[in-house]
Amino acid sequence: MSDEQRHIAAFLEMMAAEKGAAANTLDAYRRDLADYTAVLGRAGVAIAGARKADVSRYLQALSVAGLKPASRARRLSSVRQLYKFLEAEGAVRESPAEGIAAPGKARALPKTLSVDEVDRLIATAAQATEGLSGRDLVRAVRHHCLVEMLYATGMRVSELVSLPRSVLKGDPRLLTIRGKGGRERLVPLNSGARAALQRYLSLGTAPEDGVAPMIATRDLFPSRSEGGHLTRQRFAQDLKETALATGLDPERVSPHVLRHAFASHLLDRGADLRSVQSLLGHADISTTEIYTHVLEERLKRLVTEHHPLAKKVP
Repeated sequence: MSDEQRHIAAFLEMMAAEKGAAANTLDAYRRDLADYTAVLGRAGVAIAGARKADVSRYLQALSVAGLKPASRARRLSSVRQLYKFLEAEGAVRESPAEGIAAPGKARALPKTLSVDEVDRLIATAAQATEGLSGRDLVRAVRHHCLVEMLYATGMRVSELVSLPRSVLKGDPRLLTIRGKGGRERLVPLNSGARAALQRYLSLGTAPEDGVAPMIATRDLFPSRSEGGHLTRQRFAQDLKETALATGLDPERVSPHVLRHAFASHLLDRGADLRSVQSLLGHADISTTEIYTHVLEERLKRLVTEHHPLAKKVP
């Protein structure tokens, strides 16, 4: 096995063992790095001996070959991850991919909602629980709880609907979430989410509820689905109905949009990118960097509103 193959094999082993990378992810890394190695090899350059100019020439070669900006950005990300690993292992002194901008990197966020729109959405979900009893009450209270928790935590919808009841153990202000690759993270619950969760858990304790008290099942949001819990498709459909009742375009509202709103609103109010990365459960900060334009807008407002030279002289 050549040095190049050993470097890549060690990197892939680390990604599988420490990062919990899926088989498809590992295959993508393997293909990207094999292509990078081949291009370097034709120029007589080894992975450990590459310089920034070599990485830049590689990206230029990809452009000439007709690869789209998104594909070139993904190849660069694979190369960066490899060198980050080799640098930590002492195989290279400095990553030659550091500081090289991703080609055509999209900076705009996917669809999101304003704070006012989210507040209205949550209020509509809460109002929909009034005057109900029986199964209708259970569905409405559960939905309100889900909406509150999603916006309060920024969880992936798959993480939310599959929460085990065991997450309720310990501090009620925090949930321990098991995300992609089996990685665990702590997410806080605000007062609104805690109240909605408590209302959901206490269903059946009041005579007017019209249902028996909830049974302590394995899943926090049990269902008759194959997985044993509420499906993300069912929740997404309920959310669109809530959007319609709120007066919002249902096409603009989805569980993923609420996750983006959570991150955007935090950053807009002073949170740092690393904290948001941790809360979202992103393994790499580059994934969270789609939100950098939110930080840029905040800085612009800060200068415009507070810097003395930005104020016009009468």
